[in-house]
Amino acid sequence: MQFGMPTLIENQILEENAALCCSLGLQFIELNMNFPEYQIDQLEQTETMLKIADQYGIYYTIHLDENLNIADFNLLVTKAYLETVRRSVDVAKKLMRLRDQYGDCSQPLILNMHMNHGIHITLPDRKVQMYSRDFDAYMRSFVTFRSLCEEWIGDSDVMIAVENTDGFREYEKSAVEYLLESPKFGLTWDIGHSKAVGEKDVPFIRKHQEQLIHFHIHDGSESPARNHLALGDGEINLMERLKLAEGRNARCVLETKTIEALNKSVNWLRRNHIG
Repeated sequence: MQFGMPTLIENQILEENAALCCSLGLQFIELNMNFPEYQIDQLEQTETMLKIADQYGIYYTIHLDENLNIADFNLLVTKAYLETVRRSVDVAKKLMRLRDQYGDCSQPLILNMHMNHGIHITLPDRKVQMYSRDFDAYMRSFVTFRSLCEEWIGDSDVMIAVENTDGFREYEKSAVEYLLESPKFGLTWDIGHSKAVGEKDVPFIRKHQEQLIHFHIHDGSESPARNHLALGDGEINLMERLKLAEGRNARCVLETKTIEALNKSVNWLRRNHIG
């Protein structure tokens, strides 16, 4: 199995993350586009990124901005996010050589994305999600998005993986299922997020588990709701989840938030003879 790490806030530059990744015996870094240093104009400096990766013998995946909203009602906003995805796909193609050299060529190179819930309106007796109310317009945005992504990715071994967060809304499930009809899309199972919201996404994920291509692995608990814990510090049946990831030949990000928790997670894997 291929294990990697997220970009950590304690590390100020890419090289610090790469050195840590190498020292822990991990294979890749998931570059988080929420960080200012990993905005698209920075990622497009691929020569620097390739040089650092070659120095440490690692490769990269990409986590698209969590605010990504390709269905925003403001078309100027939508166009900006679509352009960000297009340019991110181009970056991934240029980084493919690293995957081939230091990773597993049987696993596609992943761009991970969240589903944006959109805004809601609070009424006296309930909350109304605008994407639920304007569902047809919402789905038209995803028809456009899927078509464009298929065009941008072309015949390259790049895929976009949709991650669960705090529970898929019903309108999101429809959009995700539409995306999954395309060979360019798959699922990410974030097992910590899943645990913290009472595993409400498990039936949907299990229904589509043949399209699981990526995992975010961290421990968590339901009460209190916590995630991003070091492996072994929560309530998740980690061996069961890792067995499924292995069966799906999925790449796994040890998605802790601190160096200390990442070290602890790597040691947990070693004690359990995984990786």
